[in-house]
Order: sequence, then C-alpha cells, then structure tokens
Amino acid sequence: MLDLDTYREWTGAFHEGSTYEGGWNEGDEIRFLGPSEDGTWSGLFGSIVENRHHEFVSIRYLGDVENREGPAVGLHESYSFIETDGLTTLTVDLEVPDEWASDMHGMWSEAIVTIKQLAERA
Repeated sequence: MLDLDTYREWTGAFHEGSTYEGGWNEGDEIRFLGPSEDGTWSGLFGSIVENRHHEFVSIRYLGDVENREGPAVGLHESYSFIETDGLTTLTVDLEVPDEWASDMHGMWSEAIVTIKQLAERA
C-alpha cells in the first residue's frame, strides 16, 4: 500500500497521477503530490508521527506544499493493519474539515477496492 508503485495505483481514486516524495519512517517529512491542469504539482505536506511496520502509520499534515498553510494544517490520518487468521484488516482514521467529509468518504470507498485488489495480486 505504501510502496511508491502501489501507492500511485490506489491514490488515483483521490487524484489521478498522485505520488509522494519523502519517506514513511517515523519523523520523516512527506509530500503528497498530484498534477494540476496547468502542469504544476500541488498537494499536502506532512510528517510521519508514528510507523510500526505492518501495524500502524500515523501522518500529521502541516499544510499545502506551497506554503504550509490551509485547512489541512494539524489534521491527522492513520492506517491500522490487523492480521487475524491470515487475513489483514485495514482501518483508516481520517480527520478532515466537515466540507471534505462526503468527498473523502466516496474517494476512500473507491481506494479501498483498489487496495484489496493489490493485496490479492501480491
């Protein structure tokens, strides 16, 4: 899910052409980027608060990549992976402004289907 190649596949649900720069280790800074219509790149900037390999990842957003401002500042996103009897359950906890909630729910619903397909392909 977090390898660059697979990340690019499932995050198409949010923005086609999405990618990231940076690392997933605790303390790493990371930029989540997507192409704009004018050919530039935009997105969010964050830091990895916690990463327990194959168990839990927590991201704190620090703002837009251009200026470290905007409605995402201080928000959190986390992924929990729980394995039971050979099956892994992914739980996504996402803190977003109310006006983003409906769109994010729809995009995550699509992304989860792609993540499941990627896991079954592995």
